[in-house]
Amino acid sequence: MAQHQRALVITGGFGVLGSAVARAAAARGWRVAMVDSAPQAPPDLAGIGDTRAGVDLVDPASAARAMAELNGTLGGVDALFNIAGAFRWVTLEDSGADDAWDLLFRANVQTAANAARAALPFLKASGHGRIVNVGAGAAEHAAAGMGPYAASKAGVHRLTESLAAELKDHGVTVNAVLPSIIDTPRNRADMPSADFTRWVGPAELAEVMLFLASDAASAVTGALIRVPGRV
Repeated sequence: MAQHQRALVITGGFGVLGSAVARAAAARGWRVAMVDSAPQAPPDLAGIGDTRAGVDLVDPASAARAMAELNGTLGGVDALFNIAGAFRWVTLEDSGADDAWDLLFRANVQTAANAARAALPFLKASGHGRIVNVGAGAAEHAAAGMGPYAASKAGVHRLTESLAAELKDHGVTVNAVLPSIIDTPRNRADMPSADFTRWVGPAELAEVMLFLASDAASAVTGALIRVPGRV
């Protein structure tokens, strides 16, 4: 199957990175579907691809329904990009620490695992299936207040490695990108004095992810690819 005919499902597809990946993939001829927990898709995503709003990927049954529907709509699933996730800065002594640990494990690890599990039959059937997860550079060396976030993203890293080993004989590669700070409006608002030009642009990260989904990266699996920008 020629690459321009392939189908990509993006979780967290309505966010800044998800929408940047969707646009870049559509421009290359991929059939694109964007899955998100938000109640409705932003108007600016109209015409880029299929959208599935209000999907709770923390619920395995919800993830399975969405993936089965998209497999039918797209005529297969050749790649899954797990972008859905969340961030919280919280120290262990903060009053909301317990909630943050639970939230970030669900949002970052369980969503990726549930989406991957739901997509596996279709990715295996593709013959050239690809999973690309979004980890974090912060998970390699956690700063103060980053404990629950770094731990959850470290879970994504280990999931990536384990799943790559599980699928190495099934024609499916599994890799993760590890960005530093992604240049988003939220991050700019939270860190107004930072030098935004040093951060990783969503379009830059999209390029790396789409490379990992390409035929050129067929020999790459179980890799944790640092994408630090100039941080």
